[in-house]
Amino acid sequence: MECVLAEALLSQIPDPRVLFGALCRGEASVERVETLRFLLQRLEEQQACGDGGAAALPAAARQVAVEYLVSLMRAGPAVDPGHQRRRLLRAAGAALRSCARLAEGQQLAAALAEEALRDLCAGWPASGPEGAARAPRAEAAVEVLAAVGPCLRPCEDEGLLRRVARVSLALALGGEGGEAGPAEDVAALVTGRLLPALGQCGGPALRAVWDGLVGPGAPSELGSVGPKLLVLSALAEKLLPQPGAGADTGPDARSCWRFWRSVQAALAQAQDALTRKRARYLLRRAVEVSAELRADCSCSLQDRNGPSLFWWDEKKKDELLKFWENYILIMEALEGNQIHVIKPVLPKLNNLFEYAVSEENDCWLFHPSWHLCIYKRLFESENKILTKEGVIHFLELYETKALPFSQEFSEFIIDQLMDALSESSLYSRFPGQLIGSASPLGLKLQKFLVTYVSLLSEEIKSSFLFKFIQKMTTRHWCAVPILFLSKALASVPTCKALGLEGLFALRVVLQCTMITHQILLRGAAQCYLLQTAINLVDVEKVSLSDVSTFLTSLRQEESLARGTSLWTELCDWLSINESCFRQPSACSSVEPHETSSLKTYVKDLVQQYVKTPSWEREKCYMPDWLEAKLVATMVLLAVDVEAMKVQYGDEQRTQNVLRMFLDPLLDTLMKFATNAYMPLVKTDKCLQLLLKLLHTCLLKGPRTQDDEVYTLLQNLVMSTTESISEFILRKLTMNELSSVSDMDRCQLYLMVLTELINLHLKVGWKRGNPVWRVLSSLKNASIRHLQEMGSGQEPTLSTQIQRVVSMASLAMICEAVDQKPELQLDTLDAGPTEEFLSSLQLNQTLQKPLTEEQGSVLEQSSSQGWGKIVAQYIHHQWVCLSFLLKRYHTLIPTSECEILEPILPALQMPKRTLQFALEALTVLPSDQILPVFHCMKILVPVLLTSSESLCIESFDMAWKITSSLSNTQLLFWSNLKAFVQFVFDPKVLSIAAKLKSQAYLKIKEIMFKIIEMSAIKTGVFNTLISYCCQSWIVSASNVSQGSLSSAKNYSELVLEACIFGTMFRRDQRLVQEVQTFIENLGHDCAANIVIQNTKREDHYVRICAVKFLCLLDGSNMSHKLFMEDLAIKLLNKDELVSKSRTRYYVNSQQHRVKNRIWQTLLVLFPRFDQNFLTRIIDKIFQAGFTNNQASIKYYIEWIIILILHKFPQFLPKFWDCFSYSEESFKTSICTFLSVLSHTDIITENIPEKKPILKQALIIILQWCFNHNFSIRLYALVALKKIWSICKVLHVEEFDALTSVIESSLNQVESMHGAGNAKKNWQRIQEHFFFATFHPLKDYCLETIFYILPRLSGLIEDEWISIDKFTSFTDIPLDVGFQWYLSSTQLCELKAGDWSQQDIDSNSGEADYPSEWTDVQKKIIPWKNNVTDLNLEQVFQDRAAKLGKSISRLIVVASLIDKSTNLGGLCRTCEVFGASVLVVGNLQCIKDKQFQHLSVSAEQWLPLVEVKPLQLTDYLQQRRAEGYTIIGVEQTARSLDLTEYCFPEKSLLLLGNEREGIPANLIQQLDVCVEIPQQGIIRSLNVHVSGALLIWEYTRQQLLKHGVH
Repeated sequence: MECVLAEALLSQIPDPRVLFGALCRGEASVERVETLRFLLQRLEEQQACGDGGAAALPAAARQVAVEYLVSLMRAGPAVDPGHQRRRLLRAAGAALRSCARLAEGQQLAAALAEEALRDLCAGWPASGPEGAARAPRAEAAVEVLAAVGPCLRPCEDEGLLRRVARVSLALALGGEGGEAGPAEDVAALVTGRLLPALGQCGGPALRAVWDGLVGPGAPSELGSVGPKLLVLSALAEKLLPQPGAGADTGPDARSCWRFWRSVQAALAQAQDALTRKRARYLLRRAVEVSAELRADCSCSLQDRNGPSLFWWDEKKKDELLKFWENYILIMEALEGNQIHVIKPVLPKLNNLFEYAVSEENDCWLFHPSWHLCIYKRLFESENKILTKEGVIHFLELYETKALPFSQEFSEFIIDQLMDALSESSLYSRFPGQLIGSASPLGLKLQKFLVTYVSLLSEEIKSSFLFKFIQKMTTRHWCAVPILFLSKALASVPTCKALGLEGLFALRVVLQCTMITHQILLRGAAQCYLLQTAINLVDVEKVSLSDVSTFLTSLRQEESLARGTSLWTELCDWLSINESCFRQPSACSSVEPHETSSLKTYVKDLVQQYVKTPSWEREKCYMPDWLEAKLVATMVLLAVDVEAMKVQYGDEQRTQNVLRMFLDPLLDTLMKFATNAYMPLVKTDKCLQLLLKLLHTCLLKGPRTQDDEVYTLLQNLVMSTTESISEFILRKLTMNELSSVSDMDRCQLYLMVLTELINLHLKVGWKRGNPVWRVLSSLKNASIRHLQEMGSGQEPTLSTQIQRVVSMASLAMICEAVDQKPELQLDTLDAGPTEEFLSSLQLNQTLQKPLTEEQGSVLEQSSSQGWGKIVAQYIHHQWVCLSFLLKRYHTLIPTSECEILEPILPALQMPKRTLQFALEALTVLPSDQILPVFHCMKILVPVLLTSSESLCIESFDMAWKITSSLSNTQLLFWSNLKAFVQFVFDPKVLSIAAKLKSQAYLKIKEIMFKIIEMSAIKTGVFNTLISYCCQSWIVSASNVSQGSLSSAKNYSELVLEACIFGTMFRRDQRLVQEVQTFIENLGHDCAANIVIQNTKREDHYVRICAVKFLCLLDGSNMSHKLFMEDLAIKLLNKDELVSKSRTRYYVNSQQHRVKNRIWQTLLVLFPRFDQNFLTRIIDKIFQAGFTNNQASIKYYIEWIIILILHKFPQFLPKFWDCFSYSEESFKTSICTFLSVLSHTDIITENIPEKKPILKQALIIILQWCFNHNFSIRLYALVALKKIWSICKVLHVEEFDALTSVIESSLNQVESMHGAGNAKKNWQRIQEHFFFATFHPLKDYCLETIFYILPRLSGLIEDEWISIDKFTSFTDIPLDVGFQWYLSSTQLCELKAGDWSQQDIDSNSGEADYPSEWTDVQKKIIPWKNNVTDLNLEQVFQDRAAKLGKSISRLIVVASLIDKSTNLGGLCRTCEVFGASVLVVGNLQCIKDKQFQHLSVSAEQWLPLVEVKPLQLTDYLQQRRAEGYTIIGVEQTARSLDLTEYCFPEKSLLLLGNEREGIPANLIQQLDVCVEIPQQGIIRSLNVHVSGALLIWEYTRQQLLKHGVH
């Protein structure tokens, strides 16, 4: 049409200039420009054919181009905004290209290009209003360049072409060299219009673009990958050779390694799907081009050996095509980012490795970086499940394959793999694994590292392990990843891989492990890192000094301690390699002379330590404790190493070795009392070493009693006691401590004195020994100093320091006497010491001393400020007062008018003392308040009646301080324990409960605040419940005499403890599971021996409460009342939980709480008498009518059985439960039928059993004929059991029922077929509750808290093993306690697949009408001749009457969850005449959203219920009937919908909305059909997909039958 119009115009007006003038005049429009375009194109065609004719045509074309088209294109959006402007620009550009060709010889194209290039450089990319104004001009420049670019001459305009190419590339890549990059639409415009046009120019332009993309100066940042791939894909046809083209047609991207690195970077790391799609397109095009060219090619990495990045060999064409086809398929599958889509494709990744490795030559055929791209995509996925699957797949590589070494593989492990391994969630258990099992990923990591390292050469192995450990130092690891990485390293076989740098790196990793708060995980990681050093360090490259420095990084209280297997392993290693350690080339004056002998090294080490260099003599600071720790550790290691060499019992040699090591220390200690001029640094270091030796020498583990080394060390230290104690006495009392820095020294002296006291106590305390004499003198001197310094003189620094030292000394003595009464220095009667302590001015702030004479001592000489010193002074005051109150608490007056002798003000005026305590809490730092809490514990019970408001204030302030420390691990637990002991003291609780005033309410308030805090901080509730239970009942021996009258007022505490348990976040649950795993390792992990189990897990709250309840005596009235009150509150709680949510799901919080309630009731049951049960029996039966989960039903049934067994008087009430209307309990009647299945237990103690059996049979027979299949099953089980009892008893009265009962039982036993009815009958008979469980023999804690939760499918968090009960010793049970273990085989059973639960309590399971009819027909003899109805036939008959056509198509939607999709499918199936719609739950048709979309289609379409778990059987059954099973899914072998011919008998299986069709069902399909897609989004809505296939089936069938 355009050609005809142009011919008509030219025939009317031959002169083109006239035509041009007419078109260029007037208002510009798209139509005018398009007319001008096809006119110019027609003139161009005529000129090419030789009939142009007009000589003036070139000039006219130039004039149109310069004066009209360029101006028009430069105009702003006002010309024609939006889409119309782009259309105008395209038309003007095409016209401009024709003008350039018509104006040949006048270099119009070059001139226009130069001008457009200037506009382009000036127009981009300013921001703001200025940029908006420039944008249209620059956009026009792009169109001009795209139009005239192909007209430029390759030789004459080469420079211009290169400049245009460079600017275009810079804009397309985002302005790499500019100040600010253009917007994304700029890159798209340049890439989409200009670069393809330049590509047509070939030669210089294409070469310039190519050099800019892959040349040495090309951008390599990850952010440039997207724009680079955009350019490469736009020029793909020009950068890849084409079949039939010449030899020199431009660059061949296939041979450039930078091109392939860009493609790999996009495949593996690009964030947007479009860039990854472009990378796959380039890869696919390169493979297709290579196959079409049929020529070999290769691309090797620059300066690298190994396989090519890309290569093609025509001889291996098939293998290459297969490899790249699978590779691209995997990369496309990864775009789904869903595990159910990707997991079935991962086996193809194994095939890629088989293609990629040559087993003959043991080398890579394909570069391994291609495989690593896949793993990078997996590791960086947002879906952590997918990441975990990818990591596990990678770790499993070396289990079945022997891959050649690759440097890229090694680097990938160090970088990407370890980055992925830093995610804690990857280490979670697999479903079905027990809590405490090893992490599957942790085990695979361990196995992988061992295998991979064993395949490396020694040189590469050393480098790899060093880099691996270095990587562990580059980030802050969470506790779980660092633990399993350390464990994997520790498993690497022994080799000489690490030198000094490796040992140093391990030390840095050790320091990294300290940041975690999980102490056990921290300690275990340290143990594994030490084992790593033992296994991997080359002893010839490190010295003993290096080793000892490394060992000081370990915390002895968490990992390395004497008596553990790790200590023994370290001793063995030192013993074996003693002569192999590196000797230093030169010996410095600081380090001891190192030799090959450990014994000599340690001896020199001690000598050098004791010596004090001259430059250290004048230091006033305390030495660093780290050096003392190092020396003490090496001394004890060397002693134990020597002990291993000698024969058993050779104590003399061990003693000689120890004496040899410690002689310099002991000699120095012996001179303490006589050498007054010994440097302070030397004395400090010796005392530090003494303390570290005593602490480090203590054995951990089972052999703590028989320690020869400790005994020898103790004897050696005892010999120096007199010298040390006199030295300390002189220092503490003779004003020798006079500076702020001396306070650290004071603390050191008091610590040493405390240790000396403990040593003398172990060998037997004797009055008059050196320590006793020093303590007496120290006490007297301290009191004298404190009395003298209160005279009101102006204080100096030395006097104030001495005052603080004296108070600290008194506090130490008070603490020692308080903890060790045998240290009694005076008589038990109050004397001058007590009177002095009682008269202390509490909370007195020490005046800051004058500093003129000391200069800057106060400000600069110590890290301690004066405020800290004052706090210590006040703290020590309260320590002394606490001792006084504990010792003389009986002297505290109970009323203000009561005065006792002797006069002790602090005791005589308790109210004032408590006020001082409140004041102290506001002054003291958090780490100094414990003695104040201890004093308040004694004072509050005395004052609660008379000064209640003051006591409440103390409660509030103490709780405020304690709760504020919840994030401070070191301070919180000790303060919480002291707080609980003072607020919940039995006397306080008793008085508050008696008064029932504000204090009682405040205690209750604090109690619930503690419980609330325990939900976010594990272990808080444990402290409270453990203390309360222990205080209420001290031991099992005095339970019967104890009284719980006051505890009854706080029964809510026990109630909350019985049902306590939080639902943790996944990260919290993971940490707890890993801690359990470490604990299960036992002695194999030294951390378990060193670190004391604090029993802070949530389980121990319930364990404490349950063991407390087990100790109660039903014959004791106070105990009995307490238990009855608790039982009523438990039943009320159960009722409240049931009302709060009528439907709750398995393992939900409601389920767990109800489960714990009934567990506790079962524990309490033996103490219930008939009178109390009469009060609560109705509530128990009512609980049976509630919709409950399986585990709760078992507990309810169990307790009903026990009640009826113990008290048959309640049987009439039980029979009444069957008389309610059926609608009131639906299928809850199964609970009571299950009880009847244990009639043998119920009637065990009843002499006359016949009436009960008769009543039971009458009731059961009624329910055997119920329409509900589940009810019939339970009734039949009970019928079978009761009938067997009747046959044993030979009851003649039941002969009339024999035929009916025997017929029913025979029918159900002899069911034919393999349907669900028969399977369910077999399963329910084999179920543990009916087959194995014995309500009496299995009554024990193990069954209640472990076996039953496990067998009933409860989550592992709710399983409490009996070991936890026995290990919790805070509440000891009687030796003869018999409730622990089950005596039957119940504990050996595994959880079955039948669970007893109500239909409405979980997922709303509905009945199976067709299956029920089959079952009912078999178990009801008089209905054997009834014809079975076919549901589908009924619907078809109804449809036939309406004249509706029915096809042979079955649509299976059982996997679909959303009711909206099901409603829409129902409507679609009905409209197109499907024969049946199969759904997972027929209850869905009652949903309002379903009905809204189905518009009553369910009334005209057969609906059949098949649950997802039954689909396999259903599909096989339909296949046997001749149906073709068709899946709607994208798979590697799926067929295009447009190419597939549907059989008449087709079954269409639709997938789940999110996960599609599961892998196990894909195996059942005959064919998979997919819908062809053109867009980027990968899937359609499941209803839309189903509708498309249903219509395509219908369309084909209509065509087949000739219906139009």
